[in-house]
Amino acid sequence: MPRMRKKTDLPTKTCPVCGFDFVWRKKWEKVWDAVIYCSERCRRNSRSHQSPNSPPKR
Repeated sequence: MPRMRKKTDLPTKTCPVCGFDFVWRKKWEKVWDAVIYCSERCRRNSRSHQSPNSPPKR
């Protein structure tokens, strides 16, 4: 059986939208390399933060 890890030993990433440092979760075990955003809300709001030169929304 694998040894337990402390939460401080888990990998972290920084959300590009809100800047929040989020920690690895068991549900992200197989897709951790593809996880970019800390939440669904940040994923949805990412489009407005990525292109500051885009025309304003109506």
